Amino acid sequence: MTVRLRFAPSPTGRLHLGNIRTALVNWLYARKAGGELLLRIDDTDAERSKPEHAAAIEADLTWLGLGWDQFARQSDRMARYAEVVAGLKSAGRLYPCFESPEELELKRKLALSRGRPPIYDRAALKLSAAEIAALTAQGIAPAWRFKLEPGAIRWHDLIRGDVHFEAEHLSDPVLVRPDGVPVYMLASVVDDLDFAVSHVIRGEDHVANTAVQIQLFETLGGPVPVFGHFSLIADAAGEKLSKRAGASSIEDLRADGVEAMAILSLLAKLGTSDPIELRPDLATLVAEFDIAKFGRNRPKLDMAELDLLNAKLMHALPYAAVSSRLPAGATEAFWLAVRANLTRGSDAGDWWQVVTGPVTPLIDEPEFIAAAAALLPPEPFDATTWSSWTAAVKAATGRKGKDLFLPLRHALTGRGHGPELATLLPLIGRERAMARMGGGVA
Repeated sequence: MTVRLRFAPSPTGRLHLGNIRTALVNWLYARKAGGELLLRIDDTDAERSKPEHAAAIEADLTWLGLGWDQFARQSDRMARYAEVVAGLKSAGRLYPCFESPEELELKRKLALSRGRPPIYDRAALKLSAAEIAALTAQGIAPAWRFKLEPGAIRWHDLIRGDVHFEAEHLSDPVLVRPDGVPVYMLASVVDDLDFAVSHVIRGEDHVANTAVQIQLFETLGGPVPVFGHFSLIADAAGEKLSKRAGASSIEDLRADGVEAMAILSLLAKLGTSDPIELRPDLATLVAEFDIAKFGRNRPKLDMAELDLLNAKLMHALPYAAVSSRLPAGATEAFWLAVRANLTRGSDAGDWWQVVTGPVTPLIDEPEFIAAAAALLPPEPFDATTWSSWTAAVKAATGRKGKDLFLPLRHALTGRGHGPELATLLPLIGRERAMARMGGGVA
């Protein structure tokens, strides 16, 4: 049997780190098992699904190197879902429900106030044929619920171990909305069956859905996939992940100069027993992957950790790998000079500004800077210019160490730290250096 997993995003927005973690875990499992990955676009929600988001999902996955072997779009499969719905109705497993959302919410609150679980009370099953016909004649379109069979629902979860639900403690799920559109619960199961998905690995927020879907798989003739549910990501403080704390879109992270392997190295290890360290490529992550390494505790996502990984990666990147993303005119000499001081690729633009200007110099000791400027040698500058110049300034002024170097850095760059000035000075050039040491913006 072919091992086949799926990543099934809804095109209602851009992918963020939580989405990509799901995609990556499924991709790694499939590749480690020599299997396949299905990319399925879950776009049955026509109001919220956008073609541009679907295209962006494919672009983000491609940039990350997470290719897929099969592709499906749920909006292309509506006839298939209708066929399954008709069969479930004929078998008596779908029944119409006419309650409004407000009525259902009131029932939920009453159940809770009486200390009962807020599950659907199956009142619609008591409607007679005449009552159903009367409601339909009034133009009230029903939702269609799946009638769960009583009894235990059990499975062995790849991460959570043995899981057990009693069907009586679950609500009969709505499978078809009043507008006739099938919901995720149904469409996902039909797709998993039709595309022979063997393993479903997703977040722990789907555990109760899995119990319901197992009965649906069995009703439709199975087989039931192997399930695994990993803990969801929390922010660094242990709270639910928010956009502020790390759910930034992959598009935004990429635009800010975060490298794909930094993202993948972090997400592949979150929630596992492996240390979070930069890995050189996806092949290494595949070789190290083992679903048994995932624990039950909620992993914390610290964006500072992502920055550390990204900085380490950037410090070793050759010019050829980044040249197309650098500011216009930025040379290899510039890249080699600044890369050790970068955290994200966007930082390169800041240092290009330092090199090319305009820069407002920081001059607290104008007499010393004027004396140093008088000793600046003529061009051409090279890697030895800084040391020979500062040696001359030291001999003339008696300054050394921080008292010598920091005022010069402030005057030349407007900053108190940064790349070695031995490499920056030739890039800044004599004209800009003299202008800055004269107190001008250059």
